[in-house]
Amino acid sequence: MATFRRGAADTDRLGAVPAPRTSTPARRAALLAGVALLGVLTACGTDNSGAGTPQKLPGTAEPASGDRTTDAGSPTTANPTGSAAPTGSGTTSGSASASSGSGSTGTRCHTSELRASVGNNDPGAGQENFPVVLTNGSGRSCTLRGYPGAAFVDASGKQLGPDPRRSSGTPTTVTLAPGQSAWSGLTFSNPEISGAGTATPAALLVTPPDEKDSLKVTWTQGKVPVSGNASSVSLTVVQAGTGA
Repeated sequence: MATFRRGAADTDRLGAVPAPRTSTPARRAALLAGVALLGVLTACGTDNSGAGTPQKLPGTAEPASGDRTTDAGSPTTANPTGSAAPTGSGTTSGSASASSGSGSTGTRCHTSELRASVGNNDPGAGQENFPVVLTNGSGRSCTLRGYPGAAFVDASGKQLGPDPRRSSGTPTTVTLAPGQSAWSGLTFSNPEISGAGTATPAALLVTPPDEKDSLKVTWTQGKVPVSGNASSVSLTVVQAGTGA
């Protein structure tokens, strides 16, 4: 009986064991798993170059970078050293200025700053001559210029006689420091010689130059002319001193 031997090819052809077949549900599950894995790998490969950069969201401020911007409503100091010279400021040295309290040589003397007096008579050639003295009683220097005013009055304050006339002369400005004086000559004819009507005044009212208020000086020098052709009284311009 003949013996048949199988070759390797026959063995492979006839004896090959078919591979077990996978069920359809299993293949489907595997396919889904593969798709999911592919999605994960794709996500991991996405460009991440923007990582670490703050994202600016609508209505949200960017994170501070470290350099703070000063608030527009914050107060600022123009000169923190405090050495700026004040603007619009005037001179306040107090040296020879009208507002320094020491007075100015160009400031007129006011009635309230003066004292009035009448010096002794210095008669001559039928004339009676009295110095009317104005003394600076204030604490500042002031000036007098021109003619004072004068009027004899009785005890009731009524004027006696006409207003004095002004003698010819050139006015000069007299500066009075505190305590200094200026004088004006009051002159009239001796009534006993002139025959003018007379009266004995109670006082002489003296008005400083360019002022309206008067100073009252008691009159103790006897009768003065108040009527008639020789009743005129005259005054000279003020000059420095007391007329003594």
